[in-house]
Amino acid sequence: MSSRIVLGVGASHSTLMNTHWDQVVHTDGAERFRDGLAAAHDAVVAARPDVAVIVGSNHFRGFWLDMIPAFTLGVGEVLGAGEAGTPKGPQRTRPDLAQALAEELVDRGTEVALSARLQIDHGQTHAIQYLLRDLAVPVIPLVVNVFAAPLPRVDRCTALGRNLADAVATLPGDLRVAVIASGGLSHRLPWPSDWRDPHGEDEEFLVEAWLNGRGDWESYDGRRRQIITAARPAIAEEFDEAFLADLERGALATYGMWTSADIERAAGNGGQELRTWLTMAAALDFAPGRSLAYAAMPEWLTGMGVALVEPGTGP
Repeated sequence: MSSRIVLGVGASHSTLMNTHWDQVVHTDGAERFRDGLAAAHDAVVAARPDVAVIVGSNHFRGFWLDMIPAFTLGVGEVLGAGEAGTPKGPQRTRPDLAQALAEELVDRGTEVALSARLQIDHGQTHAIQYLLRDLAVPVIPLVVNVFAAPLPRVDRCTALGRNLADAVATLPGDLRVAVIASGGLSHRLPWPSDWRDPHGEDEEFLVEAWLNGRGDWESYDGRRRQIITAARPAIAEEFDEAFLADLERGALATYGMWTSADIERAAGNGGQELRTWLTMAAALDFAPGRSLAYAAMPEWLTGMGVALVEPGTGP
């Protein structure tokens, strides 16, 4: 028996779920998504993973414009930023397994950057909070750049997922691995479409925060959140429903040839986080999945979805 991926999970994230629950108008949708997260948590429990690889984004609280690789693997200490009630401080890790995965990924053609002290934000910690909340499961964060153009090509993300599956199979110890994708679905953030060309005071402030936030991100966070909470929602429900239907059919491979422009037109700039779902699905060989919940949540600016993908073969 070799090490293997036993479960894939895709789940949207939003810190507004933590901080603005009492302001929700679409309570049925909010409860439906929360219940979907609970069902996904139960599926993770049932899968009995020894480690969870969390494929997620970072919202300029662990990466800044002074250095932002396409793909980064946390191979040492992992720290939660702790913004908006998300997990803060050191997280459970397996540096030995993370380093082994990094070496195997490079050998297979996916050059990942390494971080021996990686700060993650709700792009990863939302999954820890809701999907791994009471489990003693160490995490290996895999951060995908989805906000600072130029972004990694979508087909490179699906190749990353396939290489991740092959790399997992080489891990010693007959390990059970869960792959969790955090992000999406459709949403539009009030961020500059190109960080090199901000328009207006808010966008100029955000670019300043992205460039100068290392070691001082919290001083920018208050105004950042004001800008985000004041934004008008832009959710593409039809796209989200079609994406989840394709996940259920095992048809997400068709998105592998999309460009960043294609994604933004269909799902908004926040939809670039769908790269994390496609990486997870590729790691599961695009097996048919199961949608657990979907809710268009304008209060959280996002089409909130949660789904499972299980391996097509094996125990």
